[in-house]
Amino acid sequence: MKKTIMLSALMLMFGILTKAQEVVRLYEGSAPGSENWKYPERTYTIVDANIVFVSNITDPTLTIYKAKRPNGTAVIVCPGGAFRGLAIQHEGHDIAEWLNSKGITALVLKYRVVNAGPDFDPQFSQDMQSGNSARIDSINMPYVPLAVADGREAVRYTRRHAAELGIEPDRIGMIGFSAGGTLIASVAQTYDRESRPDFVAPIYAYTPAILGAAVPQSAPPMFLALAGDDPIAYGNPDLYKKWRDAGRKAEIHVYNSGGHGFGLRKQGLPSDSWIIDFEAWLDMQNLLITPENATYRARFAPAQRAQWKEQGESRLRSDWPWLQRYAADNQKLPTLKRGEKRVVFMGNSITEFWSDVDSAFFAGKPYINRGISGQTTPQMLLRFRQDVIDLKPAVVVIKAGINDIAENTGPTTLEATLGNIASMAEMARANGIRVVLCSVLPAYDFPWSPGMEPAEKVVRLNAMLKTYAKKNGCIWVDYHSVMKDARNGLPKTLADDGVHPNLAGYKVMGPMVEKAIAEALK
Repeated sequence: MKKTIMLSALMLMFGILTKAQEVVRLYEGSAPGSENWKYPERTYTIVDANIVFVSNITDPTLTIYKAKRPNGTAVIVCPGGAFRGLAIQHEGHDIAEWLNSKGITALVLKYRVVNAGPDFDPQFSQDMQSGNSARIDSINMPYVPLAVADGREAVRYTRRHAAELGIEPDRIGMIGFSAGGTLIASVAQTYDRESRPDFVAPIYAYTPAILGAAVPQSAPPMFLALAGDDPIAYGNPDLYKKWRDAGRKAEIHVYNSGGHGFGLRKQGLPSDSWIIDFEAWLDMQNLLITPENATYRARFAPAQRAQWKEQGESRLRSDWPWLQRYAADNQKLPTLKRGEKRVVFMGNSITEFWSDVDSAFFAGKPYINRGISGQTTPQMLLRFRQDVIDLKPAVVVIKAGINDIAENTGPTTLEATLGNIASMAEMARANGIRVVLCSVLPAYDFPWSPGMEPAEKVVRLNAMLKTYAKKNGCIWVDYHSVMKDARNGLPKTLADDGVHPNLAGYKVMGPMVEKAIAEALK
């Protein structure tokens, strides 16, 4: 048996990590089936593995981690520990914090395991190393149904309390590691109507102890991940095949190396990337965004979104600022007539989509739309000469910055964004072009990248842009003040997805910018 030691400093640290979270009991009174267990719960560290371990759990609980900006999804986290205890930190609370960072409410399940004294089963470590799982299973199996019952009850609790948790009752999933993977795979085969998880993710699960013979007709989608050199999780491919043979959705990732029990720990091995693949899977299930945004996103098939992503990544490698986007269109523009005063609109998707959503705004006017969806200010700056200056406009309308805040081309600062917009404005003025500088529209969240909290960043950037405009003779258009709601976001009446204006939104913007253009042309 591995050497263990009680560390008061570690216990203090563990308490600090969890004390701010709400802890709820799964059952009123004693948990059914373990009323007479005599060994008390204890927490210690396995020193040589640096694992915080909780054993002898008699009172199952959920530790609730509420996301700062919840997207309506919840995940019950089930740590592993061979049903002898729970690796509660790196397979529990660390996972919960990662889920929170993605807008997901997490609930760490402390479920029942073998109840025994500290010197129980001295042969356990030797059997684990030699692969003698049959003897270990013979001891564990009476406890597995109790652990699985705790898993089902955790789903019931989460669903009953969905409203107060701020989640959707049909977006409740489970992720489990090792024995925790055994638990959730068992729940996925033995649930009733109230305890059915909406998705499950067994990570390097131990499959021989899974309860339930058949895959139910309504079994939830499953994500599996393991390392190819893991001697404990060898049955995962069979579990994947079982799910697929039953006509249920499943995805499996087998990494060349990584061993067993890695959790979120970085080892410099292929298994480190499992969490990236899991995030991508959650994204494809529309679980990283709000149901409202999922509805909007559902307008585009996954294959279409994947194609756009591939095209975008390819273009970033071959033509980062997308100089070719309007190159042919620029060549086809007619020569300016005497006295004609052309206006170029330079921007991102909000500018580009304007021509489609409100085509009447551009009809019969000397307005040239040079917006490109997804672009950041450094990209716009690189194409500013060919898409603005070379077109010889009298006025340029610059509206940019939201994609910088969204980090579409990587992290940046508001000061850098201001500098790029200022450079465009100064290039324009140096070429005799009047500048209309527009505020960034309100945005409370991004459907494509939720949880980035853009609202206050937009407010700060707009304040900087307004100051620059006044000091440098640019005409300022303040869309933000007119279009914002109480959250400093775009209301649904003006934008279906909270970012891109609908027709009503553009009808607000049109008169404002035309007033500014008229002033610029005086």
